[in-house]
Amino acid sequence: MNLDAKIEALLFYKGEPLSVATLAKMLKSKEDEIESALQTLTEKLAGRGIDLIRKEDEVTLATSREMSEVIDALRKEELNKDLSKASLETLAIVMYKNGATRSEIDYIRGVNSSFILRNLLIRGLVEKVADQNDQRRLIYKPTFELLSFMGVSRIENISEFSELHATLSNEIAKSVEAKIEDTTQANS
Repeated sequence: MNLDAKIEALLFYKGEPLSVATLAKMLKSKEDEIESALQTLTEKLAGRGIDLIRKEDEVTLATSREMSEVIDALRKEELNKDLSKASLETLAIVMYKNGATRSEIDYIRGVNSSFILRNLLIRGLVEKVADQNDQRRLIYKPTFELLSFMGVSRIENISEFSELHATLSNEIAKSVEAKIEDTTQANS
């Protein structure tokens, strides 16, 4: 598989901007090779429904400008609909974890949650904040609007919050420990 195709796959999977340095590290390539592959990808995407967007040292995939009217109409329709089962599931994780990274949400749900999180962000139900322990990570947290909508003044007032928060935290901790153990055994 060509390097440009690998970059396209990573950007699609991640669903968020990645720096050239991060792509180089992920793909075990040099930054100048990544730059060349990004140029190739840009050329390949020309005239298609997806564009490669660049801002400073970061790149991401986005829908093409020509689709803006259709996308806007769909977005308005989505915002007027009730929340889907996947959205409610994701909201429950964010609320009962009282903030979760996308990878934690993906692990618990078993699927990529980028699209769902984007919709919840647009609706103002979740917000992204930098992780105080690692500024490179983002944590999705419930917004004041969500708490107001739920009729609770504090996240801890949600029924069974303590029990579910502890359960979710333990499950994620077990997952991380298992991954570390697997990696350690694979490297031995």
